[in-house]
Amino acid sequence: MTSQDSLKKKLLLTGVVAAAVLALIVSAQRCVAEETIRVAAVSFEPKKFDLQANVQRLDQLFREAHQGGARIAVAPEGALEGYVVNEIIAGKESAERMKDVAIDIDGPVIERFRKLAEELKMCLVFGFAENTEDGIFNCGVFIDQTGHLCGKYHKMQLAEGYDEAWWFNRLGKKCRAFDTPYGRCGILICNDRWNPQLAKIAALDGAQFLVIPSFGSTSTKQDDAVLSRAVENSIPVIEANVGVTLIVSENRIAAVDRAREGITFAEIVIPGARPVEAMLRDEEERRFLLWRVDEMKKRRAKQKSPDTK
Repeated sequence: MTSQDSLKKKLLLTGVVAAAVLALIVSAQRCVAEETIRVAAVSFEPKKFDLQANVQRLDQLFREAHQGGARIAVAPEGALEGYVVNEIIAGKESAERMKDVAIDIDGPVIERFRKLAEELKMCLVFGFAENTEDGIFNCGVFIDQTGHLCGKYHKMQLAEGYDEAWWFNRLGKKCRAFDTPYGRCGILICNDRWNPQLAKIAALDGAQFLVIPSFGSTSTKQDDAVLSRAVENSIPVIEANVGVTLIVSENRIAAVDRAREGITFAEIVIPGARPVEAMLRDEEERRFLLWRVDEMKKRRAKQKSPDTK
């Protein structure tokens, strides 16, 4: 090999390495730089204890969100099992029925939605009852457009209070953001949205946007709460509640609708990457967990009181 050939080979190798480094930089900047994307918030009322019917309906609605150009679509809390814990707590249904509709995170139902996300090339977020070794949790999941499960979240506070005997309705243990193709995301579920601490914990963990699957109050006060969580942390929020879909971007409501069933679209501006402030996050979470102990007892006592029935 001549010295000229050797030089050409070195230059070619240098070019390949430079191209690879540039690709990595561009990929990293995608999450660092501000980004505007079209999103969808889905509202529908899932059928109680009808897992298969709800899976079919949610599949259809996600396809409609894709047709509308969404890159992230968020569906309600309890979208798969029908959010049935209140019926069980009230004694209208047996807790054993929860075993029929609670699913494993690595089971065939979630696998179906992972394949759907990959097919549609769209991120999917929805709520369901997750079956685990520690009991059943009210869970929210984020699946990216490649079918990768980016993260999950367990509801941290319950309107109905809490009882240690509720194996069918366990409380979440921590609030953490996670990486997605559009930056770090935090999930809150329904009643969590009323508490500024939980959104703050996610933001301190680097969340650049929030998603909120809900199945609760549709009052304008809930709109105010969701808007406040966005403004307090300067991040966009996508809420999919049964009966109200709400999207907040740049500290204002970008879209809201109160149809019981339908899809709301809007563009959100996701801010650039934020640092994870672990010490502040952990201290805020410690204070929340201390507050939660007494608060859940108070709420449970109030629910059991004859005066509140």
